[in-house]
Amino acid sequence: MDVLTVPHSLMMLSYALALGLLIGLERGWTLRGEAAGTRVAGFRTFGVLGLIGGVAGMLAPPLGATALLLAGGALLVGYFRQSKRVDGLSATNALTSLLTLILGMLATSGRPTEALAAAAAVTLLLAMRETLHGLLRGMSEAEIRSAARFGLITFVILPLAPDRQIGPLDAWNLHQLWLVVVLVSGLSFAGYVATRRIDPMRSALVTAVCGAIVSSTAVTVAFARRLRSGDEPAGPLTGGIALASVVMFLRVLLLTALLAPFALPSLALIVVPALAVATVLAAILMRRPGAVRPTDDVKLGNPLDLSAALGLAFLVALMTLASRWAFGHFGGIGIAGVLAITGLADVDAAILALAGLPAGTLDSRMAGLVLAGPVLLNTAFKAVLAVAFAPGKAGLRAAAPLMASVVAAGLAALLLV
Repeated sequence: MDVLTVPHSLMMLSYALALGLLIGLERGWTLRGEAAGTRVAGFRTFGVLGLIGGVAGMLAPPLGATALLLAGGALLVGYFRQSKRVDGLSATNALTSLLTLILGMLATSGRPTEALAAAAAVTLLLAMRETLHGLLRGMSEAEIRSAARFGLITFVILPLAPDRQIGPLDAWNLHQLWLVVVLVSGLSFAGYVATRRIDPMRSALVTAVCGAIVSSTAVTVAFARRLRSGDEPAGPLTGGIALASVVMFLRVLLLTALLAPFALPSLALIVVPALAVATVLAAILMRRPGAVRPTDDVKLGNPLDLSAALGLAFLVALMTLASRWAFGHFGGIGIAGVLAITGLADVDAAILALAGLPAGTLDSRMAGLVLAGPVLLNTAFKAVLAVAFAPGKAGLRAAAPLMASVVAAGLAALLLV
């Protein structure tokens, strides 16, 4: 036998043993309360299973397959006998044992990295049993449907969407368009789920942060209505409105970095001052005395409603076409006007429309300036909403941090012009 083959073979076997012990560590800890002799497989057994799979992977195919069948058969007999106990049925443990055999074989068959990665993933999945079950218990029927819709738009519609330019002015790439819809919908749904999971007794400001991931406008309207009633201290509610804009600014920077990175440097020079002003003012306002009551009045539509996804796709497609037409007739000023109008309704759509323009349509500096327009107009629009839903001094105070952010960003934009 080649001398160099022995250390390599031993290394592959050690991988098989290690992944079995890793999975066995979690299984052994989870089943530690079981009476002695009632467990089919524990910490040591999983290590052995990984090693058996590793040895099988090093044998000739007929011998290896026979070894796996014998080991798998022994496991199935043990689990069948265990299943006769009232509390003994555990499909998870049976499947995990068979998977350990297969991963051990994979480790010595030329794919040790994949085998170890799969073992780490299954160990994490098993260790999250209570967390996942708690999440499942807390899910509503609407959220289950939403998860199914997300699977539909991600794994069915996206692969079928053609990846080429089509339509008037070659404005649309359906694959890229739907990809960004999936990204934005997923980010919004994460905020939606986080909002639904908040303990009702926690601070309304936590609701503001999570709700703003979906819609900072919805948070602004809800908190302004509470300001109008005058039953709660104004400082924390005004701080919540400012905090919602902080989250919106962060979301804009994140989506721009992912979808239109060429616009990020100049956009950041404009948005970061607005972000800093809003953050400081929100912190000052939230330090003011007084507690707000628990809240569930931030009404957020489910972002994974198919009609919402189709609506976003239609808006982005329309704005992309309009932007190309405006650029052809009016240059960068035309695009700025189209995106500014778009931003009043949906800042995400403005980012997506900019991302859909052909490379080189705008240089980095101009792209950032153009994208800053809808962001600042949207912020100013929320200031107007704050005054509209909370007339008088309370509404003006709520609008002040938003307008201060707009002024800070506007001054920064002047330096770039």
